[in-house]
Amino acid sequence: MTDRTTIAESLPDTAVVRVSRASFEPGQFAAVDAASKKTAEYIIPAIRRLPGLLHFYAGVSPKGSIVQVSIWDTDEHAAQLDHLKEMVVDGRRDMEAAGVTFTPVVNHPIDWTWTV
Repeated sequence: MTDRTTIAESLPDTAVVRVSRASFEPGQFAAVDAASKKTAEYIIPAIRRLPGLLHFYAGVSPKGSIVQVSIWDTDEHAAQLDHLKEMVVDGRRDMEAAGVTFTPVVNHPIDWTWTV
């Protein structure tokens, strides 16, 4: 695919989607869900101060997985989260204390979008 196909939203050609995944024992869902909501209280204000963020979504599944998906205008701006204290120190500490195990974060260039 050589051209970006954008249906409902115009994104910069340099836009990336950042995907952070983690897992936990399903029996720990209540504790992990509570920890996720707690971390949102200090992570959201910190992320709002960063340039380049277009969208941010977070979800905790009772089946034992967590995902954070964010859309950034550039890879460089997405990489800010790799060094954000509230994310990599405080949030990681609180989530690991609840039993969460993280996998490496991946930034993906966006080839196309579709919104209903």
